[in-house]
Amino acid sequence: MNNKKFIITIIILAVIVAAVSFFAVNEARKNKEMSQLFAVEKQEMENEYSTFATQYDELQIQINNDSLREKLESEKLKTQRLLEELRQVKTSDAAEIMRLKKELKTVRAVLRSYVMQIDSLNKINAALMQENQEVKSKYSAATAQISNLSQETKSLNEKVSLAAQLDATNIRVQTLNKRGRDTERVKNIKKIAISFTIVKNITAQTGNKTLYVRIAKPDNEVLTKSPSNQFKFEDRNISYSIKKYIEYTGEEQTVTVYWDVEEFLAAGTYHVYIFADGSMIGQGSFRMK
Repeated sequence: MNNKKFIITIIILAVIVAAVSFFAVNEARKNKEMSQLFAVEKQEMENEYSTFATQYDELQIQINNDSLREKLESEKLKTQRLLEELRQVKTSDAAEIMRLKKELKTVRAVLRSYVMQIDSLNKINAALMQENQEVKSKYSAATAQISNLSQETKSLNEKVSLAAQLDATNIRVQTLNKRGRDTERVKNIKKIAISFTIVKNITAQTGNKTLYVRIAKPDNEVLTKSPSNQFKFEDRNISYSIKKYIEYTGEEQTVTVYWDVEEFLAAGTYHVYIFADGSMIGQGSFRMK
């Protein structure tokens, strides 16, 4: 009887030991699987924390706002601190891993809010830049238009000035001897008569006019009675041969001037240039043998 009870006790103990061993082995297996799962999750979290820290650096490059850049720097340092805490946590410390997982969720949300904020600022800046470019383009167009108007006005003024300029035509030259008769022989010429017509011009200013006539010899030297006989033309003083005063009424007018030959003249082609109001208004030539 006692043997039977002993055997039963042994069997019960064996069953208990087997059950305990089973539960222990099963729990150990579960803990190992959970540890492996936490290890994988921990690595994924480390990768995310590291990526978020890098994204904060990239966001700082995109902005010029010092205040916002300081906030991003603060969030980046916080993310790096949490990353270091995660790296030091053991895979068996489930509570700490869960805490850092919640922190990661918060970091993700904060980063997303900054991304949206910076994206909005960039869009606003892009719109402002576009508007600024449009303003610059309009200003450039307006400047170009004003420049064109100035050029057109200048051109118009030049045309008006040109239209108002006197015009000498029908330039005729007579070379006369001492009896007042025509001659082409240089040694017999005592007087050169130059006549021309000032044409009608209703746009020209009327009143007293000073005409200057230049007679250039074949070597281009200008005949003049005195070195002081000069007038202003194109910002410089040049010599004249004959000066003539007329009263211009706007109507056609014939003018004749004379040059008394008192110097040696060589045979060849001579040129005549007529000036008035600072412009050359006519030119011609004649030949002496």
